[in-house]
Amino acid sequence: MSRTVEHSDAAPLGRDELAAVVARDVPRGSYVNLGIGQPTLVADHLTADQGVTLHTENGMLGMGPAAVGDQVDPELINAGKIPVTELPGAAYFHHADSFAMMRGGHLDVCVLGAFQVSARGDLANWHTGAPGAIPAVGGAMDLATGAKQVFVMMTLFARDGSAKLVPECTYPLTGLACVRRVFTDLGAFDVGPRGVVVRETWGTTVEGLRERLPVPLLRLEDL
Repeated sequence: MSRTVEHSDAAPLGRDELAAVVARDVPRGSYVNLGIGQPTLVADHLTADQGVTLHTENGMLGMGPAAVGDQVDPELINAGKIPVTELPGAAYFHHADSFAMMRGGHLDVCVLGAFQVSARGDLANWHTGAPGAIPAVGGAMDLATGAKQVFVMMTLFARDGSAKLVPECTYPLTGLACVRRVFTDLGAFDVGPRGVVVRETWGTTVEGLRERLPVPLLRLEDL
């Protein structure tokens, strides 16, 4: 993709539509971890010819799409406790071995949810800092620093209308400058040293996003 694509006449993406966009951008032949929540939906949109191998932090390599009907085995679940299928060649291992894979740089991509992502790629996804909020660290810190590429999948705005793509994170950080690409219902963005680059929009335009987001936005053709 060399130019920003604006789908201004389309509706903002739903969860499954967004998962399909994320799946489209996962490089062929990658070893990938999908975080708890929305990212688990990506598994249902990967195609066999992509040759992607899914890893779960609870100890499985070769996970398939979510299990339905007679496929459900209560002992075969992903890290989010969702029943899943297994693909030919699937392997199981100790939890410690799974984290060694994550921390050792053996994963090509991880897809995580987030409360906030900064323009330079800082990630905040385990705690809002609100009194009484339950922190949920899980394996996010290990994935954010261990995976070769970190993708984030989230809504662009919180329920109160505040932007989740921000100049600086105000929530407790998960990792510094670790996120490469952010996928949201209204747009897909690259983040990093150059700032925020809009790759694609849905239901809006780059100018429309500039009016709502507190960060400067570049188009791909500006680079």
